[in-house]
Amino acid sequence: MSAPSGIRVPSDKEILRLHEKHAPTSEAFGLVYPHCEIVCAVAEQLQERAGSGIDIELARAGALLHDIGVYRLYDEAGRLDHDNYVRHGVLGHELLAGEGFPEPLCRFASCHTGVGLSAGDVIGQGLPLPPGDYLAETDEEALVMYADKFHSKTSPPRFLTADAYAARVRRFGEDKARAFGELRRRFGEPDLAALRAAYGHQVAE
Repeated sequence: MSAPSGIRVPSDKEILRLHEKHAPTSEAFGLVYPHCEIVCAVAEQLQERAGSGIDIELARAGALLHDIGVYRLYDEAGRLDHDNYVRHGVLGHELLAGEGFPEPLCRFASCHTGVGLSAGDVIGQGLPLPPGDYLAETDEEALVMYADKFHSKTSPPRFLTADAYAARVRRFGEDKARAFGELRRRFGEPDLAALRAAYGHQVAE
């Protein structure tokens, strides 16, 4: 299912200004914004290969905005609250809604974690989230969620291969591994060589 048409998609410059506005420190910006750029580039590459009817402009904006809620997890000392990291999606949704963005754009923030979080996941795992489904519903959301799996904001940041992420996600259950496998079959795998050269990040083993 594609996203509804008629949405005003913000420009790259507008999105950059929004990151600059909400990033609490230059270090936070330097972690989050390049990651969003990488996810955007991966999504573009995958969409081009898939040749589907995805609204790539909407998906690009979603990719550039998807992790903006991470900024709200930094304390006054500039420390990231890793214990509540799973909340960055809903925090990003709230931030974007507060900036006046429509729901289809806000959902890129709240519906990209892992391969999707169901209400059962939230309740069963005792996650610090309002009970509900945080699942990709449109082609654009699915593309951004999948593209996000190929880069990690670790210290230092790393790229991941499809095999590496498949091994990681299996720890959360075979249903999650199957969901990732379906995305992999649908969109294929990106060529990370050019992005590795551009950003200087290694590939996680």
